[in-house]
Amino acid sequence: MSAQPVKIDDLPIGRFHIKIAGLTFGAHFTDGYILGLIGIAFTLLSPQMQLDAFWQGLIGASALIGLFLGSLFFGWISDKVGRQKIFLVSFVLITLASVMQFYVESAMALFLCRVLIGIGLGGDFSVGHAMLAEFAPRKHRGVLLGSFSVIWTFGYVAATFVGTAMLSLGDDAWRWMLASSAIPAALILIARIGTPESPRWLVNQGRIAEARAIVKKHLGDHVELDETPSGETRSGYAVLFSREYRKRTAFNCLFFVCIVMPYFAIYTFLPSILQKMGLAEGFGTELMLNMLLILGALIGIWCTIKFTRRGFLINSFIILAVALFLLAVLPGSAAWLMVLVFGVFTLVLSAVSNLVGVFPAESFPTEVRASGIGLATAVSRLGSAISTFLLPVSVAGIGLSPTMGILAAILAIGALLSWAWAPETKSLTLSQACKAQSPVEGGSTVAGKVAASV
Repeated sequence: MSAQPVKIDDLPIGRFHIKIAGLTFGAHFTDGYILGLIGIAFTLLSPQMQLDAFWQGLIGASALIGLFLGSLFFGWISDKVGRQKIFLVSFVLITLASVMQFYVESAMALFLCRVLIGIGLGGDFSVGHAMLAEFAPRKHRGVLLGSFSVIWTFGYVAATFVGTAMLSLGDDAWRWMLASSAIPAALILIARIGTPESPRWLVNQGRIAEARAIVKKHLGDHVELDETPSGETRSGYAVLFSREYRKRTAFNCLFFVCIVMPYFAIYTFLPSILQKMGLAEGFGTELMLNMLLILGALIGIWCTIKFTRRGFLINSFIILAVALFLLAVLPGSAAWLMVLVFGVFTLVLSAVSNLVGVFPAESFPTEVRASGIGLATAVSRLGSAISTFLLPVSVAGIGLSPTMGILAAILAIGALLSWAWAPETKSLTLSQACKAQSPVEGGSTVAGKVAASV
């Protein structure tokens, strides 16, 4: 007796979904690993190559620069040629550029290698999020997409242990550290061989028979796919900035930026910030905050399941803005209270960061999904690079407290933007989520009804 037909959005999570998620998570682990290693490598690299502050800053930002470029370019290309090709090409680039770092003899050569790595990662972020969103059942889509920040954090922590262990290899240990990212990259590349194309993308191209064959092979004979193409002939950034999608595009870029600007700025310079706040007693406070980053990322998965997307985002922004404002105005004598507030800030910031993997993937239709994710990722990386560069300049110029106040204002802006523009996409099919509006825009939409009932 054959199984009852089930729509692809209503499937229970299965082995194939877990496989696609694992292959996609690999990019975020590798990103965290690559960014985590460079700080440790600088302790040997800087004196050996006699790097001045300019080159240290440029090399430190090189992967972010590449992420900006790769997200824009590969996201746009993927919407035209398909997900699967970029899913492989991105990690070919990351693997080769990782190995090339071992042989560099100049700061410029290292900078270019790391830009190439960032380009590969940026492309993979755009395509990986789109691929996973287009396969994932709606009940589990938020958890799968929201788990990226957890995996990134584990990659970053793994880099700390690996880099510290490699310091004993001598003056050229930095070469082995940086080149070691080729190992996870190569493993992910090999595992991705044979990954199928997204059936939703194929349907949108009118390639219905190919889409059916992929669904049948990987998900089962009983699985039904919406075989109605969108009818949209346009693609790329012109669509994203059209009247229909420009508010959605602006929301995804801006809420993403408002989260990552304080995140990267504060935690890149966490030891010096704690010292200026009088909280750097040994390694205890810094270690606690780093552990809270991991815990917060895990709690964020639970929050994605428990709460509405919109409510989770808006309330998190409010808590973060208040916490950072308190850190800016609390006196140094209230050290225990400052540690408590900093802990709450860290926990909530890490938790809500899960949504940067959810909203962009759910906000755009198939024909521009990778472009939309790519643009939001690119803008976020540009914002994080700017905030990371400006934080020490601001602290030196106007002081730590006013700088914290500025970052608190950015978070408050994020709360207002989210209240005005954030849609509710929980429990919707992917096609419904792409059409969802904020309840502020139109409470009669399907999203408004879901928001009122969840």
